[in-house]
Amino acid sequence: MKKALVLGGTKFFGTFLVQSLLDKGFEVTVATRGLTKDSLGDSVKRVICDRSVEQSLINCFENTQWDIVFDQICYSSEDARIAIKAFEGKTDRYIVTSSQSVYVETKTEPLVEEDYNPYRKRIVYASREDLSYEEGKQQTEAVLFQQAPFPVTAVRIPIVLGEKDYTERLLTYIKKVKYNEDIFLTNPQSAELNFISEQEAGHFLAWMGTADFTGPINACSIGSITLQDLMDLIEDATNQKVNYTSEPSYSPYNVEEPWTMSASKATKLGYSFSNLMDWLPDLIRKLEKKV
Repeated sequence: MKKALVLGGTKFFGTFLVQSLLDKGFEVTVATRGLTKDSLGDSVKRVICDRSVEQSLINCFENTQWDIVFDQICYSSEDARIAIKAFEGKTDRYIVTSSQSVYVETKTEPLVEEDYNPYRKRIVYASREDLSYEEGKQQTEAVLFQQAPFPVTAVRIPIVLGEKDYTERLLTYIKKVKYNEDIFLTNPQSAELNFISEQEAGHFLAWMGTADFTGPINACSIGSITLQDLMDLIEDATNQKVNYTSEPSYSPYNVEEPWTMSASKATKLGYSFSNLMDWLPDLIRKLEKKV
């Protein structure tokens, strides 16, 4: 039985990653700070440590060996450096959850893996507190791909949606529409986004653990949606009209132009992604019933 370690697997799509690994027959150990209870029961082993503290991570895994390590919570060059030190000689593969945000400086449409090259990024060592989310993910990939002694895969995902989404960004829009609050969107008719469901994000990460691939790879549901069409789905679910405003306010999905990814490389490897519109309307209806 292959052994998988998941750094951060007790919340959101990390729980679906863990379950998918169990379904594939992996022996799974979850490493967390022990602050979040999970519903995995006795199906997994648990280790308490702080992955952002060098000595904590090194001490926890000093005498361990893994077929694969999944890192859900690597947010900076410093996190990546610590991971390399802790797992050098201790894992056959390393899969880090990255983000569409690494393409923050790119304007091509749709975004492909070559649009951000982590092998050429200048490394600047800093903690997650000292970097933006976008720069932190760029630096994470740069350190791992340039310096890790083990094979690395970086799974670049867009905004993840689901009932377990603790960020509640989609729920923010649903609440605003349902309770007649103003919504600010700069260019709803033309700006569009990709998404991926929490279930598929976890399943794809686990699937990559069985695929013979290293390097960056995009993952997203098939299809994109304009912000206008997203608001239309929310209107249908709430039976309320959107109150648009030109006054800037908190609007978590507000992009000014299309910002979408291509997952053709993953598709060519053999993964079949779901169609966005096969699950997004139903998710919105489920979330609407909770507010």
